Amino acid sequence: MSTGRSATRMGPAELVQAAAMARRFYLEGKSKIQIAEEFGVSRFKVARVLETALDRDLVRIEIRVPAELDAERSDALRARYGLRHAVVVESAPALTDGLDDAAGPATTAPTDPENLGEVAADLLGELVDEGDVLGLAWGRSTINMAAALHRLPPCTVVQLTGVYDAGTAERGSVEAVRRAAAVSGGEAHPIYAPMLLPDSATAAALRRQPGIARAFEYFDKVTVAAVSIGSWAPGISTVYDMLSDEERAQYASLGAAAEMSAHLFDTEGRRIGRDLGERCITVEADRLRRIPEVVAIAGGLRKAEAIGAVLRSGLVTSLVTDTAVADYLLLETGPGPRPALDRADPDGVSQPGPGGAS
Repeated sequence: MSTGRSATRMGPAELVQAAAMARRFYLEGKSKIQIAEEFGVSRFKVARVLETALDRDLVRIEIRVPAELDAERSDALRARYGLRHAVVVESAPALTDGLDDAAGPATTAPTDPENLGEVAADLLGELVDEGDVLGLAWGRSTINMAAALHRLPPCTVVQLTGVYDAGTAERGSVEAVRRAAAVSGGEAHPIYAPMLLPDSATAAALRRQPGIARAFEYFDKVTVAAVSIGSWAPGISTVYDMLSDEERAQYASLGAAAEMSAHLFDTEGRRIGRDLGERCITVEADRLRRIPEVVAIAGGLRKAEAIGAVLRSGLVTSLVTDTAVADYLLLETGPGPRPALDRADPDGVSQPGPGGAS
């Protein structure tokens, strides 16, 4: 009595046939029915052969992304915070992240901001469609992103905030808007005004100036926006650095933990210090919420808590960050993310985005 062929071996004819079927299916994109007709067998046999080819290592399937991207953390972060897109860039290994000694040593260094900007630029290249209006807010991350742009479909580019100061306009957010418009071949609408003014009356007067008013008219038309996030600390928040010691203390007493486009948030993502917005040349929070896609670009452990706060605010739909921040956000035990909802229904009625807080 024959013992039959070994269960772990395929004969030469089977190997040749399995390889041919696998080539048709995986490389040529033919359906199992088409393959079955070509080889004169049932589609069920084709399915079995393809499964066997995988089991016997005749076919190997690899899911590969560039080394600097962490696909697993990206997907976990997207799911936890109800984001539309999350892209996590590998943090560089080092002894510290520039934190105070009291905060303890970290295992990663700050991600190269230019690298974060390059990845964000590639993401914008995917998200922006022809005819869109792209909004860019002030921030080192968005400036690095604009410098790394190499492809954008034809679109209008508008500045969403004023500049840090007059001396930075030509190499800051104004230049970022010009750069993005040049890459896309579209119109540029920069804002030649400081972000923060001494009082609300001065800010209101500036908003009425023709060039600034024209940019503000585009805010309701923005379809994709790129913003930066800052922590409420020196050197990592533009607004913090622009205020007096007394003003910083005032907003700190209200629980300020994060800043985005001159809007302040506490750790739970609630907006605070609304009076500050009245003194600023910036897109209003309600208008930000109505933008279909708001991409935040921010990395480094010093910003991790602030990034979590802004995600909970509901104003951001997508995030580009690094592995150090991702690990913090995935392991944090603070207030959790709120359910994500579409920002607009098919009829164009605005809805809360991820988070939903006001």
